[in-house]
Amino acid sequence: MIRTETTIRVRYGETDAMGFAHHANYLSWFELARIEMLDELTLSYKELEKDGYFLPVLGASLSYKQPAYFDDRLTVVCYVREKPGLRIHINYEVLRNETLLCTGSTEHAFISKDGQPVRPPKHVIQTFLDAMENE
Repeated sequence: MIRTETTIRVRYGETDAMGFAHHANYLSWFELARIEMLDELTLSYKELEKDGYFLPVLGASLSYKQPAYFDDRLTVVCYVREKPGLRIHINYEVLRNETLLCTGSTEHAFISKDGQPVRPPKHVIQTFLDAMENE
């Protein structure tokens, strides 16, 4: 399993009239954590795109437990439990200190520039396998 953590700070513009972080922001936070996870694995998403591989979101689910507020410092934890194939599934937890605020997941497909499903490059699969062995 791969586990990474990304720290974020809730900005004022991310809150709604009730003072809560708006629910839609969690997907942006998932994306930020996902890109950071790839960077930690030395798999730059920008480089993957340059090489002709894209990872669109096929589906997302979220379950809200507690609200986040302006200026909260949050930790977004990413988990990858299975090696990627044509698809990759990522789980998330959003925490304020030890308090679980949200859980979620996204599913992505590896596609080519023309939108066709493709297997990820061998070095990508190997990087995931190596990281899973080291966890």
